[in-house]
Amino acid sequence: MKRIIILLAAVLIGLQARAQDNTTDGYVWPTDPAVLEKLDRWQDLKFGVLMHWGLYSVPGIVESWNLCNEDWVVRPEGTTYEGYKQWYWGLSQVFNPVDFHPEQWADVFRRAGMKYMIFTTKHHDGFCLFDSQYTDFSIAKAGPFKGNPKADAAKYVFDAFRAQDFMVGAYFSKPDWHCDGFWNPYYATPNRHINYKVEMHPEWWEKYVTYTKNQLKELTGGRYGKLDILWLDGGWIAGEQVGLPEILPEARRVSPGLLCVDRTIEGPNENYQTPEQSVPNRQIDHPWESCITLGNDWGWVKDQPYKSARRVIGTLAEIVAKGGCMVLGVGPTPEGIIEERAERLLEEIGRWLDRCGEAIYGTRITERYNDGNIWFSASKDGRALYAVYALPDGESLPATLEWTGNLPKGKVTLLNTGKTLKASIKDGKVTLKLPKNLPQEPLAFRFER
Repeated sequence: MKRIIILLAAVLIGLQARAQDNTTDGYVWPTDPAVLEKLDRWQDLKFGVLMHWGLYSVPGIVESWNLCNEDWVVRPEGTTYEGYKQWYWGLSQVFNPVDFHPEQWADVFRRAGMKYMIFTTKHHDGFCLFDSQYTDFSIAKAGPFKGNPKADAAKYVFDAFRAQDFMVGAYFSKPDWHCDGFWNPYYATPNRHINYKVEMHPEWWEKYVTYTKNQLKELTGGRYGKLDILWLDGGWIAGEQVGLPEILPEARRVSPGLLCVDRTIEGPNENYQTPEQSVPNRQIDHPWESCITLGNDWGWVKDQPYKSARRVIGTLAEIVAKGGCMVLGVGPTPEGIIEERAERLLEEIGRWLDRCGEAIYGTRITERYNDGNIWFSASKDGRALYAVYALPDGESLPATLEWTGNLPKGKVTLLNTGKTLKASIKDGKVTLKLPKNLPQEPLAFRFER
């Protein structure tokens, strides 16, 4: 225990020292020791899930964005913009997740090897998946599900995942297109932004700000238990505009060390950065997370193509080697379950992580982190190195693997099987002859340097 306390103190001192270094890539290191400690624990987890679930799940369409009148948005032919909005808002009267079973969600994602979760409490469309006292536009007050014992859906989702030892996060959209303080019906709605000039209608803006602050206080004030992450979307509105400097200190009294992710808003309220649907092209030494969908969309869409397990694993290995975490977007069905097709795929990922997760969880970056399809990471104490061969879709395992640098001392352990292999080293190049009849899957290796 004494060694653990000394190690933790050393980690915090190191993190606090980095916090004095101003910014890197616009990143500002936190100074709160509890936030720094939780950031370090979050960076150990590596793999999480982001669940989009709401009105868009009923017809199985892209989340919220069809409400936005921008030229890249595609709506069905023959519909008018205002007619489409009224149809979409009306989905609140038919959203009825009669099979809502968050325990099943948590079980599926635990078996997938995921360690943290982020649940969409409100997307840009303004429909709340929590029982807000400031609107009737929520699953708890609109439509046939309002009388259900689990109508305050977010509460039951958070509780189910806490029971499975997940780090728990709440996604919340700062923009709210249903709030008439944001999109006022007096004007048209030309794009994602507020549709009026604040200086002409300050009372509308104040209504929106007050509404948003109140909802954030509802989520973080204790009614939904302790949260680990507050994941704020909609970067065309900054958290500071809706009272985040006032809200966060109160929230952190309830949830010490709460990580705030004011996405794309550089500064002290973006405790980790979040490239979307992409992986940075280089290693990054501050906290970050790639948010990537399992299919094409964030929410559930019937029969959408899913990425293969080996592609997800390969992307995860690349992200980890570059210093990040990966949160995978998986949407529950409108009935309220994780569909079987996704469950089978996630189980395949989980089986790989059961054997090879040592190369992923709790690791940190190493200077030489990539050679072709091989991605390297290091144990937190720096004593061991890991190599993951990301087997591309449509290819078979080669007979041998080669890489330059990261020379092993002694034998190499193939984590997939637990067996040791002898590495040949010549002129700074490592050659590994692979055993025959290995499963066609990514390979993970551990060795000392």
